[in-house]
Amino acid sequence: MATIGPLLATARLPFLALTPASMVLGLATAIASGHDVPIADVVIALLGGFAAHAAVNAFNEYFDFRSGLDLRTERTPFSGGSGALPANPALAQATLAFASLCLVFACGVGLHFLRLRGLALLPIGLAGVAVVLAYTPWVTRQPAASLVAPGLGVGPLMVVGTHVALTGSHAPAAWAASLVPFFLANGLLLLNQFPDVEADRSVGRRHLPMLLGRPRAARLHAALLALAYLSLLGGIATGTLPAWSALGLLTAPLAVAVAIGARRHADDIPGLRPTMGLNVVVVLLTPVLTAAGILLA
Repeated sequence: MATIGPLLATARLPFLALTPASMVLGLATAIASGHDVPIADVVIALLGGFAAHAAVNAFNEYFDFRSGLDLRTERTPFSGGSGALPANPALAQATLAFASLCLVFACGVGLHFLRLRGLALLPIGLAGVAVVLAYTPWVTRQPAASLVAPGLGVGPLMVVGTHVALTGSHAPAAWAASLVPFFLANGLLLLNQFPDVEADRSVGRRHLPMLLGRPRAARLHAALLALAYLSLLGGIATGTLPAWSALGLLTAPLAVAVAIGARRHADDIPGLRPTMGLNVVVVLLTPVLTAAGILLA
């Protein structure tokens, strides 16, 4: 039983808060579309989302430990891994098994909804499995892929996947809403790479803070924040999203503070940490407020 805590830590439990914060958008668009949404289906879908997110995190922990990266990073609450495997090296194979079981469970949930709703979910499910399996071995070594893969996972795949799992069909509102976490999550992972530039370079990773330098990457991060709000405004302007979804704009002043802090402390990692924390608040709160607006409409 003493191993359960460290094993669960490899799922990076605090990061799993991004799962319900994104999936609530798919739930909101499903309800707003007039479909009957059983609570049991919502719970099963949420468990599947948690399992998929835990799988990619645990696989990441395993491969980072095997590459030696975990021994070279200076951990922060937002980067550098959980530290569970460097402290418990004997759990490496158990972590690989745990990650695999989480992925199998997520696939089982996907098959359950395929049986209920039909094949509309299949392309999303296959893309999700590909992201989970390819993230650490391949995505982290491709700068463009490492920029968009996080947002793809918690944006279109999670939001639209939730909507389709609950309704059996696609909807423009779900795709429009998914752009908010898409841009925010890409920015989250981009900023969280700042402390690990030197360590990541030593094991062959290639991402944009490494290639552009942190100050230029901070400007890219500000652009991603802006695109999240512009995509929301675009959805409202085209009538794809209701006007009430503008509640998501309430976090814009916080996002401005994040952009300023990231520019000011791009090469000062201790000074950057409060900004990284505020960035997490923006990433979690914005889609929740947007979903609340969709439901209020």
